[in-house]
Amino acid sequence: METNIAARMLFQNVMPLLSLLYLVGPALSAQLNLKAEDTCESEVAALRSSIKKLENELVITTWRVEHLQIHKYFRPFQFASDGKPEAERAAGVNQNSLNETLTKSLPPAGNLIVHDKDCSELFDRLRPLSGFYRIKPKLQEEPFSVYCDMEDGGGWTVFQRRRHGKVDFNRDWVDYRDGFGDFKLWNDEFWLGNEHIYSLLSEGRNLVKIDLMDWEGQRSHAFYENFRITNEADKYRLSYGQYSGRAGDALTGGGGMVEQWSSCLSGMQFSTRDQDNDRFLQGSCAQENQAGWWFNRCHAANLNGKFYRRGKYKAEYDNGVVWGTWKGLWYSLRHTTMKVRPLVFLDAAGSGAGDI
Repeated sequence: METNIAARMLFQNVMPLLSLLYLVGPALSAQLNLKAEDTCESEVAALRSSIKKLENELVITTWRVEHLQIHKYFRPFQFASDGKPEAERAAGVNQNSLNETLTKSLPPAGNLIVHDKDCSELFDRLRPLSGFYRIKPKLQEEPFSVYCDMEDGGGWTVFQRRRHGKVDFNRDWVDYRDGFGDFKLWNDEFWLGNEHIYSLLSEGRNLVKIDLMDWEGQRSHAFYENFRITNEADKYRLSYGQYSGRAGDALTGGGGMVEQWSSCLSGMQFSTRDQDNDRFLQGSCAQENQAGWWFNRCHAANLNGKFYRRGKYKAEYDNGVVWGTWKGLWYSLRHTTMKVRPLVFLDAAGSGAGDI
């Protein structure tokens, strides 16, 4: 209730500013232009600077109001007989407490102005909370929203997450290229998109951490140095460097030579149900496993597989959310996260490893 009250008060405070600026701004600018010759140039410059600041505030405030509406922080106003919103009258709170509630309750949901190429730069600059923010890895590309994990040492840019099985990961090439899923709440599931992942990882010299959790709440992880993919012309071919961690090197297929020959994903191109780029000549790994992923003949790890509840599952193919070197191919994991930050990064704990 406090969040809704705060949102309403924000809306009430914003509307007079919007109305005043829309009505007075153009006229004031015109008047300044007409009388510039009769006024001290410094005063004119100061007034124009004030107008510019008001215009910027208008843009940012309008964006905040739209964000609040999209994420349903607004509810229809219900006024009591004294003219005050019913919820405010019942709560009996003042403006200061509402502002404080608003500051604490609203989750971070992105920046209008982009400063950072990834979440590690944002972490170094502001030390913000975990949430969705806009980043721009390459100057020539448009910015896009990502989830920044500012815990676990901080600075992680998340590009894959499974939580509850509500998002279907059995998608076509275009969906995996552009990204899909929900990008609003902290526990949303998504695939960031191979184009965005390519922008994040193409320079190498990074550390990817894969967080895993089973249905009993046990956790494990795997680190890969210099994790990267090529561009779409090369079908987003995967490569990575040294492994470390507790979950086992499932991307390489495990310890045996035969397993590595058939399951190692280094050098494999990305496959989806409508684009078969694997080495399995008798069929399509993506179709059998109902997921887009890097497949060999086929895999020992597939974090985009079908979401089976309660872990152990039975199916025609081992198509669950699997990390074979930890729980085997016939156990579908409950939570997975794939995230990246620079290889040389001093995190909040004073190391480069995060919470292990």
